[in-house]
Amino acid sequence: MIYVISAVVVLGLLIFVHELGHFLFAKLFGVGVEKFSLGFGPKLVGKQFGETEYLVSAFPLGGYVKMVGESPDAELSDEDLPRSFMGKHPLKRIVIVAAGPVFNLLFALLLFISIYMIGVPAATTRIGEVVAGKPAAAAGVMVGDRVEAVNGRDVSRWDEFSSMVADSKGAPLDIRVRRGGETILFRITPETRQGKNLFGEKISYPAIGVIAAGEMVTDRFPPGQAIIRGGEQCWKVINLTIVSILKMLERVVPLDTVGGPIMIAKMAGEQATAGGVSFLAFMALLSINLGVLNLLPVPILDGGHLFFFTWELIFRKPVSMRVREMAQQVGLVLLLSLMVLAFYNDIVRYIFKQG
Repeated sequence: MIYVISAVVVLGLLIFVHELGHFLFAKLFGVGVEKFSLGFGPKLVGKQFGETEYLVSAFPLGGYVKMVGESPDAELSDEDLPRSFMGKHPLKRIVIVAAGPVFNLLFALLLFISIYMIGVPAATTRIGEVVAGKPAAAAGVMVGDRVEAVNGRDVSRWDEFSSMVADSKGAPLDIRVRRGGETILFRITPETRQGKNLFGEKISYPAIGVIAAGEMVTDRFPPGQAIIRGGEQCWKVINLTIVSILKMLERVVPLDTVGGPIMIAKMAGEQATAGGVSFLAFMALLSINLGVLNLLPVPILDGGHLFFFTWELIFRKPVSMRVREMAQQVGLVLLLSLMVLAFYNDIVRYIFKQG
């Protein structure tokens, strides 16, 4: 039950944030908004406030803001024409459409900032295992040693230490450790190992042969530092999302990794059970995915509309209705195909327990 509730909370909030972006900027630019819906399909509940009906619809895998004159061929009265979406300057339309995915990215940033203020778990530099026959073992490093500095730079967290080893490019490292009450300095030359990166590609990387002890602490940051770290983390996830999409198109990342609502529900439930920070991080990750995917130049997505309006802005004339209709059909086929793939992968993964 917690899986379903967690998924509804996550998806509902992210959809609300996305549609709120469209809604607020439509209102700002004087565009009439007829409906603000969480979900698609038949109306479950709704309430009219002013000109706008706010409703919850049956299928919670999306939402929409219905604006006056949203379609280029809409028949409008003289009264509605100044309030119509298509009657606005292309630049205003671009801002209204872009506001949805941008709000998702900003929401993710806010979540990451909150996470760093609440506190993030981090592993210390305590060494839990020294691999026999590797450079660290040959130098005399022992289990229980705590790394204090690398090449004169103080380190206290394992990710800092491992990053410095990875960035060494195999050059000798001066590593200072604390053993009991004693400080010891080692000069260790990393060896080159073969492995795979996050996308399954073969890579070479330097390593010295030590494994973290798993000694954990919680790092909390004041607002200023949390904003910086949250921004850095948000950008890393955005970049990783874009690279993942490109790798998928290149078939480096297999299509069976695509997940649908069952996968989202399972992961949401697991993260909710794991604790507040994990749940917020999962929500931020999903919000970035939603924002980036919607910015792709695929007809029917926000990115497709942005492409058409940018074309109109540059060439001073709108894309023809026939081209738009054909593009929308292609976009719909692509989107439905992706949804079918996601559902299929979910069924194979969780119902037939394969993969």
